[in-house]
Amino acid sequence: MKTLKTLFNSPYAFWVLLALPSIALIDGALSGGDLEPLLHPTGEFSARFMIIAMMLTPLRMLLPKSVAVLWLLRRRRYLGVAAFFYATLHTLYYVIDLGSLSAVAADIATLGIWTGWVAFVIFVPLALTSNDASVRRLRRTWKTLQRFVYPAAVATLLHWVFINDNIGPALVHFVPLAALEIYRIWKTAGAKRSLAVAAKIAS
Repeated sequence: MKTLKTLFNSPYAFWVLLALPSIALIDGALSGGDLEPLLHPTGEFSARFMIIAMMLTPLRMLLPKSVAVLWLLRRRRYLGVAAFFYATLHTLYYVIDLGSLSAVAADIATLGIWTGWVAFVIFVPLALTSNDASVRRLRRTWKTLQRFVYPAAVATLLHWVFINDNIGPALVHFVPLAALEIYRIWKTAGAKRSLAVAAKIAS
C-alpha cells in the first residue's frame, strides 16, 4: 500500500501519465504518414492541459476540502509544461505539413493562424519559468508573468474556433473554465468587500 501511494505521488508517474497521449501522436508522425490528422489532437491536448491548470485555483475556492483538487494544484506547473509540449508538437507538425517557411509566412495573416502563433509565443516564457529556480529568482514578477496565460487562453479559443469554423467543441472546453473564473472573481470581490466593511467597523 505504501509503495502504491509513493508511486501515485511520484512526479515521474504523473509525467508518464501526461506523456501517454503523445506516444500515438509521435508514432503517427514518425511512421511517415500525413501530419494533418495529427494537428487537431495535438492542439486539443495542449488546450485541455492548459484549461485544467487554469481551473484549479477557482476549483480550490469552490471545493476547499477536495483532496483531488489539492493534489492536482500541487502539480499545476507540470500541466502547464505539458500544455506547452503538446503546443510545440502542434506547431512543429503544422510547419512541416506546410512544407516551407514561405508557406507559413503566407498563412500567418489568417485570423485562425496568427492567434495560434500568439498563444504559442506566450506559452514559451511561461513554460521556461515553470520551475522552482525561476520562482525564487523572479519573486513577485513570476506571478505577473504567469497571468499572461489568460490572453494565451483567449488566443487559443479564437484559434480553435476559426481554424475549425465550429464554435461548439471549443465552447465545451472553455465554458467550464469561464464559469469558474467568473466564480473566482465574484468570490474574491466578495472577500474584499467583507474586509473593507470589517476595517470600517473596526475604525
